[in-house]
Amino acid sequence: MSGHNKWANIKHRKGAQDAKRSQIFTKLIRELTIAAREGGGDPEANPRLRTAIENAKAANMPKDKIESAIKKGTGELEGEELTEIMYEAYGPGGVALLISVVTDNKNRTAQEVRHVLSKWGGSLAESGSVSWNFERKGLITIPKEEVEDIDELMLLAVEAAAEDLNETTDPLEIITAPENLTQVRNALKEAGYTVSEKLTFLPKTTVKLSDEDAEKLLKLLNALDDMDDVQEIFGNYEIDDEVMERLAANM
Repeated sequence: MSGHNKWANIKHRKGAQDAKRSQIFTKLIRELTIAAREGGGDPEANPRLRTAIENAKAANMPKDKIESAIKKGTGELEGEELTEIMYEAYGPGGVALLISVVTDNKNRTAQEVRHVLSKWGGSLAESGSVSWNFERKGLITIPKEEVEDIDELMLLAVEAAAEDLNETTDPLEIITAPENLTQVRNALKEAGYTVSEKLTFLPKTTVKLSDEDAEKLLKLLNALDDMDDVQEIFGNYEIDDEVMERLAANM
C-alpha cells in the first residue's frame, strides 16, 4: 500500500510542474461526473464525490466547472456518455495492476491501454485473474506531525469502526470498510485532525521488485497515467523508498 501511495505522491508533485492543465481537468471532471452518477450529488453522503470535489479544488478548478460536472452526473444537465471500466493487467516482475478508466469510446481506450502495456513490459489479464488479490477499502490519511499520541488516535479510530492504522507512513494511513469511511472520517475531523480520504483498492499480497523491474514499472505507470482516460492505477508492488525517489527523479 505504501508503495502505491509513494508513487502517487511523487507523481502528483511532478505533475504539478509539467502536466497539462487541460488533461488534469479532463480527468477530474470525469471523476466528478461518474462519482455523482454512481452515488448521488450530495458529497456528505457520497465519499467518492467528496474526494473528487476536494481534488478539483486543490487543482484550482473553477466552482462552476465542478458544479456542472456534478449536475451532468445526476442528470440535471446533458453530458457525454461515459463508461467506467476496470482493466486487469500484469506489469514487470509479475506485478498485478487494476487500471480504472472513464471513457466515451470503449474500443479506442482498450486499444490504447493494450498498446501502452505492451510497450512497457505489461499485458492485459483475464477477468478475475488479478482482481481477487484486491479489496475495496476506505483510506484516510492524517499528517504525522498532528498526532501527539498514536495510541489515542488508534483508540478513537477503532471506536469509530476503523479496521487498521499504519503508523509507519507519513501521512498516517487509516483503513476502513467502504461503508464506514464517512463515520470514521467525521470522528477524526471532530477530534481536530486534518483528514484526507478516498475509496481505494488494497492488495492482499505484494511483490517486492528488483531495481530493474521497479524502473520498468514506474515507466509503465507514468505512461498509463498520462492517458486522458486513465483515472487511477492500483498495484501490489513494493519498492524501497530510496529506489522510488531515485527513479522518479530521473523521469
